Amino acid sequence: MSFTSADFRKALGLFPTGVAIVSGRGDDGELLGMTVSSFNSVSLDPPLVLFSVARSAASYSAWVAMPKYGISVLARSQDDLSTRFSKSQTEKWSLVHPAYGEHDVPLIPGALVGFECEKYAVHDGGDHAIFVGRVLSLHAVATPASEPLVFYSGRYAGIRRSETEPSEMDGMMLHGW
Repeated sequence: MSFTSADFRKALGLFPTGVAIVSGRGDDGELLGMTVSSFNSVSLDPPLVLFSVARSAASYSAWVAMPKYGISVLARSQDDLSTRFSKSQTEKWSLVHPAYGEHDVPLIPGALVGFECEKYAVHDGGDHAIFVGRVLSLHAVATPASEPLVFYSGRYAGIRRSETEPSEMDGMMLHGW
């Protein structure tokens, strides 16, 4: 190997990613949540998405046992929530009142889109586990002018698209919250 773990991490940081919060309830009913930048689509039919969790995370075993969870894609204005949910602490939800979808999964209010998922598979990913969820429902508040939160080179960023460009999201019919 001609590079270090630090080199690899810096190189990966040059790929801009969206930011999401995964959320759910532990066996004891406690609300759980963590910031992820590893959120991706997997399949349209069936509708599958994925995220990964470090095996060293204090809540790792709770995520493995969780049958349903939510994934909230954050807006640019929600960088404070991303920071809050990226830390290992128990008061993550103290100032956040979750929105609940039709499957009673906690979601982050004001997120661009929320996905309610059921566990589909968990795969080995080295020091992480890869969680694949089957999407049960979508909840969007995004508008054509919405700006997503992006993480790039160790910092939050935003993107803007041209106001004149048509979007695939224009006219999309999703349930609001």
